[in-house]
Amino acid sequence: MKPVSLSMRLGLSVMLTGAALVITLASLAYLALSHQLELLAQQNLDSKFEQIQHDLSVGMSLEQVASRPHVLLDSVTGHDNLNLTIFIAKDNTRQLLSIGKEHFDPQLSRLNVRDVKTFHTWINHNGSKMLTLSIIMQLADGNDIRVLLSSNRIADQALLSAYLKGALVAVPLLLVFTGVGAFWIVRHGLSPLRKFRQTAAQTSTQDLSHRIPIDNLPMELSKLADSINVMLNRLDNGVQQLTQFSDDLAHELRTPITNLMGKAQVTLSKPRTTEIYKTTLESCTEELERVSQIVSDMLFLANVSHPAALLDFESVDLDYQLGLVTELFSFSAEEKHIGLRISGQGKVYGDHLMIQRAISNLLSNAIRHSPAGSDVEISIRAENGNTVLTVQNSGAGIPEQHMAHLFKRFYRVDPDRSRVLGGNGLGLAIVSSIMQLHGGNVEASSKINELTRFSLIFPPSVQFNRPSPNTKSS
Repeated sequence: MKPVSLSMRLGLSVMLTGAALVITLASLAYLALSHQLELLAQQNLDSKFEQIQHDLSVGMSLEQVASRPHVLLDSVTGHDNLNLTIFIAKDNTRQLLSIGKEHFDPQLSRLNVRDVKTFHTWINHNGSKMLTLSIIMQLADGNDIRVLLSSNRIADQALLSAYLKGALVAVPLLLVFTGVGAFWIVRHGLSPLRKFRQTAAQTSTQDLSHRIPIDNLPMELSKLADSINVMLNRLDNGVQQLTQFSDDLAHELRTPITNLMGKAQVTLSKPRTTEIYKTTLESCTEELERVSQIVSDMLFLANVSHPAALLDFESVDLDYQLGLVTELFSFSAEEKHIGLRISGQGKVYGDHLMIQRAISNLLSNAIRHSPAGSDVEISIRAENGNTVLTVQNSGAGIPEQHMAHLFKRFYRVDPDRSRVLGGNGLGLAIVSSIMQLHGGNVEASSKINELTRFSLIFPPSVQFNRPSPNTKSS
């Protein structure tokens, strides 16, 4: 079954709500009109009844009521809907007087008349609605009579009937108008969603440049469009980075693989001596080690970038880990006559092996690019509540145009020199990923022919909420 469209659902909802409102208002108007007509009829009847009571109480006897009806006739004359009926109180069947155009209805004798004014609503033999005001009162001669003043409410019934007929004609027209208006309003209100649909239809992995225009959008849809555009920007950046990374990786692996194939093909093109075969194999082994290092670094980057692979973090002594790393690099530093100067101490929250890897990468770079006879300074200090480990060395420095790209994968300030020195452009990218995993960051500063400084900034343990292992990487 084909699902109902959103505009159809909203249109039907608005139409049904409008229909319920129209019907409710029409019903309330009918009830209010009926109630007001009832009150008006009672007020008019009560006013006439007061006059009749006054006439009967001014010295009239039982005989005078029957013989002088003209005294009461003036109160009823001119009102075609009024009828005055008077009975002897002791005998409901004995009628003293009946004035009005309506024929006497036997139902009047059966009404429960009391000594206080009472309203009675009943239906006469013609089917007309009647309103009767009655009372038992005493005449001047001491006799009790039953006085009943009745009003035929056929005019009120005609008015209500006309209202109902008009409502039966008007309400369907209003419902049709409400339905058409609701569908038009909903379709017009949802028309901005076409921009979303167009952008979604045009977006693909090959083209992520399309964005949703937010001009003249309602506030709610504008915020949604902003969020989707931000998401598309992230996806676009991610795809571009992935594409660039794939190109860089292919380029990095192509060079050693081409070297391996070339050396093997040249060596096998004709018989060689054992010494040449040995030299070729040693050269191939170096290239294979380089490929293996690139693959190893890429696997490490993939692991630290995926929260599901996180280890259990613990309190780590930075000065102790720094001591282990400097001991590992002490031999290479001594070969270049470079001194390693360590100061400070501190504790952070994290994985000690990853922290060792980050320090190792920074220290390896510092030793590699430091001139012979210089010093590499490694310090640990507290700064603004964070724990900062800084690796500082002198040397040629890093040009300013390269500073923003240092932590990108496979990025090299001097590609030719890096290949000679054994770098593959992944060391600083690994450092950056490790620090992100620990909720911190890495900063770099450098000046030409002066100091170059890299700082690992670890947040306080109480403020760092590590992502859950069950949370997928975004």
